[in-house]
Amino acid sequence: MQFKLRVSSRRSQARLGEIVLPHGTVATPIFMPVATQASVKALVSRDLEECGASIILANSYHLYLRPGHQLIQQMGGLHSFMNWSGPILTDSGGFQVYSLARLRKISEQGVKFQSHIDGSSHLFTPELSVDIQTALGVDIMMPLDQCPPATADQKQLVEAMARTTRWLKRCIQRHQQLEDDNSCGQPGALFGIVQGGISPPLRQRHAEELGALGLPGYSIGGLSVGESQEQLREMVAFTAPLLPSDRPRYLMGVGTPMDIIESVNCGVDMFDCVFPTRAARNGTLFTKQGRLTIKNARFRQDARPIEEGCQCYTCRNYSRAYLRHLFMARELSCHYLTTLHNLHFYLQMMREIRESLDQNQFLSYYQQFKECYLQKRWKK
Repeated sequence: MQFKLRVSSRRSQARLGEIVLPHGTVATPIFMPVATQASVKALVSRDLEECGASIILANSYHLYLRPGHQLIQQMGGLHSFMNWSGPILTDSGGFQVYSLARLRKISEQGVKFQSHIDGSSHLFTPELSVDIQTALGVDIMMPLDQCPPATADQKQLVEAMARTTRWLKRCIQRHQQLEDDNSCGQPGALFGIVQGGISPPLRQRHAEELGALGLPGYSIGGLSVGESQEQLREMVAFTAPLLPSDRPRYLMGVGTPMDIIESVNCGVDMFDCVFPTRAARNGTLFTKQGRLTIKNARFRQDARPIEEGCQCYTCRNYSRAYLRHLFMARELSCHYLTTLHNLHFYLQMMREIRESLDQNQFLSYYQQFKECYLQKRWKK
């Protein structure tokens, strides 16, 4: 993997760059649609391409459980399996250490999970995580880490941080073994994940510790796990500048439009989140004037598109009234059309951010976006 930092904003920490990967070049800042189980819910690969997605995210823990990484490898790897030609990043299963707390037990060896599908037991080790992601044939992989909840105390944060470092070193060792062996295919670029909760001293300590390892990229983990929005943004603003400036900076699992643009302003390059697709299935749509809840009765006879001027397939062909009808009638096509719009909105926002950086007008775009988005000025 090669990261080319083309432009840094002269008046903020926002950065314009590109990541050269085996399956394509990704312009940054970038948002990665989440295809947890080798599918972005309600869409297919053609839709992602038409929306302008250049890289997507899948989850190695879920694909390990179903259908199995060996099967995917036999089918030619994850790209062939899901018919996606662009780069893929995979999460290691570290977030499941947090989200499946009642179904797992952590030890120095790894994490013992009880499958949420059939109750079977599985031991996830750092080495197995690297093996799975190598079998999937992805471009960027994440190490197994321990993601503590926002309620964790200082002792728990220190323990999770230290274990994350030890597991990362085991991942690095296994990654090197696979690179040297080459019989299972070349593993993707291995990023590091900075933990530390909402403690600035711990964040700084862990960022410096991992930065010394010289990894291809670095992630900010352990956020969006119960802390306040203010705490989240404070930690991003504090942590991002601590990460190596010549490597991609990835904020994991954080993704409201305002979270993204604020984090770009702090120097973050990569984002992923299920929020835009989950919101779409629940009838929440994004526009530059804020969120729109399509089930509201005021849209029953509204002939306008979701957003005037939007060039997504949904806005070019369907009205708010029709989408409200589909949502109220629980038609599955509603999920398809609303998800298309929300992902198009996110990816178009990222394109506009990159254009503003290229023209040295990011702070102007940033202020205009905030003023417009937060006012939520709706016409009846």
